Amino acid sequence: MANLASTYWNQGRCNEAEQLDIQVMDMSKKLLGTEHPSTLISMANIASTYQNQGRWNEAEQLFVQVMNMSKKLLGTEHPSTLISMANIASTYWNQGRWNEAEQLDIQVMNMSKKLLGTEHPDTLASMANIASTYWTQGRWNEAEQLQVQVIDMTKQLLGTEHPFTLSSMANLASTYRKQGRFNEAKQLFVEVMDMRKKQLGIEHPDTLASMENLASTYHDQKRWNEAEKLQVQVIDIRKKVCDAQHPDTVRRAYTMIRGT
Repeated sequence: MANLASTYWNQGRCNEAEQLDIQVMDMSKKLLGTEHPSTLISMANIASTYQNQGRWNEAEQLFVQVMNMSKKLLGTEHPSTLISMANIASTYWNQGRWNEAEQLDIQVMNMSKKLLGTEHPDTLASMANIASTYWTQGRWNEAEQLQVQVIDMTKQLLGTEHPFTLSSMANLASTYRKQGRFNEAKQLFVEVMDMRKKQLGIEHPDTLASMENLASTYHDQKRWNEAEKLQVQVIDIRKKVCDAQHPDTVRRAYTMIRGT
């Protein structure tokens, strides 16, 4: 049931994912107890779904519960505890609480480097999250430096078509756009969009986000017809698939691994 919910989640079918995840969590609490690792995973999965629906307060409350239990059961430096901290930071970020997000993300990054090494995916995710916070604060150069490091390492470790690599490329493209480097931004956005269409299909929320980002870049370049064509496509698809609240533009590199 948890794996089916994960499939729904990755397809952008958040309501169906939420309903299954709640069933899994309730049964896990009943059969295994509130502090069992499987129960914590199901709680974190529901919180991740709340994030994708923009329900930040509910997501934060669940993630705090998961973090506190992880600290109690596994210790403050366990990878699962670090993931919980990163997820709380992501809810802070989406609520505009930049300083709190940055402080937590730096803690996570430093502990990840110590425990897992500089090239571990969780360390790279924490670096990407700090870069996202810099981005929202207008600290473009600091954001770019971290994003370039993340892309170089993710390409080496995960490959050029991995979702994390694509998210990192999209974030760097957004930084270029904010710096007025529109041609560099457009090239990266086109790469990301084409690979997401190939891997996920045109109706997936991540593909739609990349199309919107490319349309915004065309708008910046005063290429009105190209921008309009993409924007109309996105509107039509969103009406069809209903996931209008899915986060887009610069997306944080959430580190929660869904499933059991």
